[in-house]
Amino acid sequence: MVTSLHNERLETVIHALLESNSESVLDLGCGPGELMARLAAERRFTRIAGIDTSLEALAAARRLLAVEEIDQGGTRLSLHHASFTTFIEELADFDAAVMVETIEHIDPHRLSAVEQTVFAGYRPRTVLVTTPNREYNVIHGVPDGVFRHRDHRFEWTRRKFREWAEGVASRHGYRTVFKDIGAVDPALGSSTQMATFSRI
Repeated sequence: MVTSLHNERLETVIHALLESNSESVLDLGCGPGELMARLAAERRFTRIAGIDTSLEALAAARRLLAVEEIDQGGTRLSLHHASFTTFIEELADFDAAVMVETIEHIDPHRLSAVEQTVFAGYRPRTVLVTTPNREYNVIHGVPDGVFRHRDHRFEWTRRKFREWAEGVASRHGYRTVFKDIGAVDPALGSSTQMATFSRI
């Protein structure tokens, strides 16, 4: 089930990127590069960059993507050792940015820095954010008060996620659309929730 949800999540993100007519994508928190590899299989995407704070994850991504060096720009694929709370000038001209299951790994007091870097600094036409829906945890058998992953700093309910996303959108000139990913429970929603931010 987890693998199926993971695949559905990635495919949903790729479909949304294709629908947005994006040609360049910045993967914020790219991990071992799985999304980047799938994006590279689509001819539409002419420039794909990933950033991550983990050198181990970037090494795995480099192997998967056959990228010889980290922090090398000027090619279709590039990897950068950095945090998405820090603005990098050379990454400021991407059509889209994605944060797939990464925002919940950020300490809450740093969310304003993420907002400023992504929405005021990079300011892509499209931003996709996916994150767990805390309300659905009971269906996964996760006890109340426990997070799905030991590195999660928080997990939002659907209402809290919408409030955060709509606040960010209103402050930076975006509109939002929300989507369920995974099986939907009538009362609890889906396991993963996604917000699509489109610049107005």
